[in-house]
Amino acid sequence: MSNKDTNIVQEESRKFFKDASFWRLAIILVALIIIFTVYNPEGFMSIANFQSMSYQLPEFGLMAYGVMLTMIAGGIDLAVVGMANLSAIISAIVMLRLAESVSEPVAIIVAVLVGLLVGTLCGAFNGLLVSRLNVPAMLATLGSHQLFTGIGLVITQGSGISRLPAGYSTTGRMLILDLIPISVIIFIIITAALAFQLNKTKFGQELYLVGSNYEAAKFSGINNYNVLTRAHTMSGLLSAVAGLIMLANYNSAKPDYGTAYTMQTILIVVLGGVSPAGGFGKIGGIVLSILILQVSSSGLNMFSSISNFYRQLIWGLVLLLVLGFNFLRNYMNEKRIAKAGKTAAETETE
Repeated sequence: MSNKDTNIVQEESRKFFKDASFWRLAIILVALIIIFTVYNPEGFMSIANFQSMSYQLPEFGLMAYGVMLTMIAGGIDLAVVGMANLSAIISAIVMLRLAESVSEPVAIIVAVLVGLLVGTLCGAFNGLLVSRLNVPAMLATLGSHQLFTGIGLVITQGSGISRLPAGYSTTGRMLILDLIPISVIIFIIITAALAFQLNKTKFGQELYLVGSNYEAAKFSGINNYNVLTRAHTMSGLLSAVAGLIMLANYNSAKPDYGTAYTMQTILIVVLGGVSPAGGFGKIGGIVLSILILQVSSSGLNMFSSISNFYRQLIWGLVLLLVLGFNFLRNYMNEKRIAKAGKTAAETETE
């Protein structure tokens, strides 16, 4: 390894170990694991419990990645659940129709591809609303969420679509080495791909620049329209993958599945260190936030005195606390920078 390569590795290592937000989340995760293990070691540390968490984690984790991409770009995507459900519904319908005339594997493959296409088109639609029509991202995606959910309700008449080919659910819930669900492997692969894209590609750099300063990015030659459209399109694709995983886990599709995931995805992204104002965020923080939310959710299930009805209340309070903490931290940093600038100016004057 050359001296230049060694310096690059050392610099990246210093950045990693100086990431206070990452280590703060890591400490929270370890603390939660210790607390729940001490409270119920046999229940929490069982293989069955970890597999249960593994099946659910990719569902809202992939949707959180979609919210992350759009938030880094300076917006937000509130339609991830709607896109996931609509993709799953249409995929289920195609699968059932084709299963009557072609072999089961062919029906499954075609249905999966159609589901991915539906999610991608839904995301592109959101991207056009935000980038071309200049509709605020929050309003555009909130409206499209209702649209996608409404389409799903019309198609299904409010009831679920079930009795899918057995091979789909069997494959979707398959365990690798009789231990790790295949959906977790998919989640890990997508995580690695996103990390590479954000850190090592031109699109990743442009995404951060657009989120940091939209006008400056525009004048620097970046095609802001394409960046925003691509971010929302990727969010739609990720939501479609999440929808297909839910379809396998529940062996059915319904327009109102995962209604609580919208709040959870926003909480994950903000807790993971992505700035609601755009331009900042690391995928490592998002991964830790996903694990924290899943571990805390599983741990809360062990407390019989805490009803599931309180879950949304808890997530809402945590989100407000995180936003308040981030605001206070930014305010203190701005004051410290202003004070340092004032001190430097006074020193130059003297």
